[in-house]
Amino acid sequence: MRFSARVSVVLLALGHLFNDFYCNFLPVLLPIIMPRLDLSLTLSGLLVMVMSIASNMMQPVFGFLMDRHRMSWLLIPVIPFGAICICTIGFLTTKAMLFLLIALTGLSVSAFHPLGSSLVAKVAPAGRQGQSMSLYVAGGNIGFAFAPVVIVAYTQALPLSALPWLILPSLCMMGLYAYSGLARFSTIQETSPSDRLPLRKMLRNPSVVRLNIAMGLRCWTHVAVSTFLPLLLVSAGYSAMISGTLLTLFLAGCACGGITGGMLGDRFGHKRIILGALILAVAPTAYFFTHAGTAPLSLLALFLSGAFLIASQPSSIVWAQRAMPGSAGMASGMMMGLSFGFGSLGAALTAAIADQIGLAPALLLTTLPLILSIFVAAATPYPENARTQKAETAA
Repeated sequence: MRFSARVSVVLLALGHLFNDFYCNFLPVLLPIIMPRLDLSLTLSGLLVMVMSIASNMMQPVFGFLMDRHRMSWLLIPVIPFGAICICTIGFLTTKAMLFLLIALTGLSVSAFHPLGSSLVAKVAPAGRQGQSMSLYVAGGNIGFAFAPVVIVAYTQALPLSALPWLILPSLCMMGLYAYSGLARFSTIQETSPSDRLPLRKMLRNPSVVRLNIAMGLRCWTHVAVSTFLPLLLVSAGYSAMISGTLLTLFLAGCACGGITGGMLGDRFGHKRIILGALILAVAPTAYFFTHAGTAPLSLLALFLSGAFLIASQPSSIVWAQRAMPGSAGMASGMMMGLSFGFGSLGAALTAAIADQIGLAPALLLTTLPLILSIFVAAATPYPENARTQKAETAA
């Protein structure tokens, strides 16, 4: 590498920032594109579903391939590829091309997440894997949080045809990655064949299965908040600007939680931090849904809800990677992609419930899967090899 381990982790976190920045353009661009291409609400919903499947559910597939084949070269073109797809959306003239470009944008997200986290696991300083993963996760949360604000301001000042100028940062990242030497790392995990679990055993591994269920239940609450928060506030009489600002506040809390969660996991144990974060997330989440608004306590509760909901994610990635020796890419694909895919399905169920009882009560009910996730995580066995590694590090 041309840079130190710490700088390399920062570069990967920066790439994650831009990767998630570009993937969150669609919600803001959708109201502009709908009249241009005569999209119905049904087609718009299908478009969002295509994006979710391509960007979340495909991550374990990419991770599985990266664990067995040298695919680190993808680090150089993957971010510009996604940026070009989403930033040329204003030039499309057919619905078919729109669906294709959105699917390709989602696939670029699915490719980057397991690749970036696998490389973080390889270049992280000794004993700082959780801290490094926290920085990597936080980068994505920051990019995702500020994308709507940037795109709203950009499209208000410039026409949609000027969107390709936003491709330039991705080209800078491509140059940095090409110069850094990170793309020369092998994504194939350095474990002996006897240590590597075959796919069938990985999918039956109780630690992996239960942890994925626990994180999927947590993501149900997280996805429901980030999806329906603006609608909840607008229906309560708040302006679109205030609603967007509160969503940014929630996502900023997610970024802070992402930074601190893995650091604390390195010090106190990843299972303890996951359980603690899930427990602490319940009260502020429930409080905000019963006091939604701009009162100081409500704003604090919303921020803390985001922070605690995401604080468990870095530790879950480290935990899954240790439970799946030789399959770091697939492990991170499960924790960063598949769990959010499950969360999206749960959010769809929340929407269906909201049609029957109202949005605010339906969102309050999403604290139930969050509570259930605590019990599932508590019953999940922590991998024995992780305890051995921790003891060796302490020695």
